[in-house]
Amino acid sequence: MTALAPPSSSPSSLDRIALMQTFVKIVEAGSLSAAATLLGTTQPTVSRRLQALERSLGLLLLQRSTHTMKLTEDGERCFERAKALLANLEAFDADMRGDRDQPDGTLRVVVPHAFGQQQLVGPLADYLRRYPRVSVEWLLHDRQPNFIADGVDCAILVGAVADPAVVAIRLTEVPRIVAAAPSVLGRAAPPAHPSDLADLPWLALRTYYRDSITLTHSSGGERIDLAIHPRMSTDSLYALRSAALMGLGVCVSSSWLVADDLAQGRLLHLAPSWQADPLPVHLVYPHARFYAARLRRFVEAMRESVPAVVDGAAGRRG
Repeated sequence: MTALAPPSSSPSSLDRIALMQTFVKIVEAGSLSAAATLLGTTQPTVSRRLQALERSLGLLLLQRSTHTMKLTEDGERCFERAKALLANLEAFDADMRGDRDQPDGTLRVVVPHAFGQQQLVGPLADYLRRYPRVSVEWLLHDRQPNFIADGVDCAILVGAVADPAVVAIRLTEVPRIVAAAPSVLGRAAPPAHPSDLADLPWLALRTYYRDSITLTHSSGGERIDLAIHPRMSTDSLYALRSAALMGLGVCVSSSWLVADDLAQGRLLHLAPSWQADPLPVHLVYPHARFYAARLRRFVEAMRESVPAVVDGAAGRRG
């Protein structure tokens, strides 16, 4: 525990709530100056409020230098507890006003780069239309966030979730298929079996496969492990698609991403009776005793709309 001098006379409960609101805004904004802008005040005022909270608690909450700001261990605990307390107060206020079904405030959501730009914006738009008093910060990252340090409310992740510290709600799964530009095959017939793919040039999506891929027969259930030697590897789904369109090699892609390319003949579906394992899509958020209405309604909206979006993309491919 990082302690300061013994706590001075404590501010009133209302004052402390205001100080905690400022502290939470500092962490979420990433700096004192950014928090001051959001709060409509000055950086010295924000700094004084932070110091007042630290003095009242007798704890150092933030380690600050000229260019960096980092939560201390006590600061992380304070941030988590303060967010929960403020959310409870917000819910109490909403209940007293009879606004339980009209969430408001800002929701910070992390989503995958490609999926978040293309497939998930439609469900997001539906959510925002349904709840006009909510605003959303839509953050594109291909990783699970640190919810406390990043000030994030929830995340949508593609792939397995192993962290026991989060609630993980499975929304749907994304089919994956083998595809390549016609130029990759030359005059050869499109491969029908995985064994015909081994000698072709390959592209790897490092997030999910690098030097091997397992394909499963869609009806018989037979599984084949295929060793590959990628000419190019990337962590970007969009870069993978672009490289495939340029004829650099064969790829395993999410079917929604290449649906239009297949329909227009820019890419070919290779070994069409075989698929890579589908990727699960989860909505995750940290365990808490209370969840703000805007998060609860977002979870409901995503559970309702995301499966339809993915199924619709699969239907277009078919």
